[in-house]
Amino acid sequence: MLLKGVLFFALCALFQIGSAAIREAQSVRVQGSLTCEGRPYPGAKVKLYDHDTFTLDDKMAETETDSRGYFDISGTENELTRLNAKFNIYHRCRKTVPICYYKASFAIPYDYVTSGQQASKIFDAGTIELSILKKDRDCIN
Repeated sequence: MLLKGVLFFALCALFQIGSAAIREAQSVRVQGSLTCEGRPYPGAKVKLYDHDTFTLDDKMAETETDSRGYFDISGTENELTRLNAKFNIYHRCRKTVPICYYKASFAIPYDYVTSGQQASKIFDAGTIELSILKKDRDCIN
């Protein structure tokens, strides 16, 4: 029984090492700005992820909006398949009690995922008005 466990572990390790060698570096970059009731929204968290179906999403990068509500975020992930990129925004626009955050998630079109360590295209998210978004709550982000 112990031998089977060791053999299984060794095969899993070999698969991981072998698949790592054939994984392709893929990158994505997103820029945009956030407003709350028409005014720039500084200090919102913006996180870039590779969405995975059967495992936890891989966080590729994290930033905050500047004093003008602007963000520019990019990240790279090595994957066997094409990245399923998304970005999440965590904010407190129109939140009267500053406990937890509102969360909004946006898919990034596959056309903006490029091969290599740096994104060769930029997904322009435009100006996002936070006060009109669907309001999911997130206390752990």
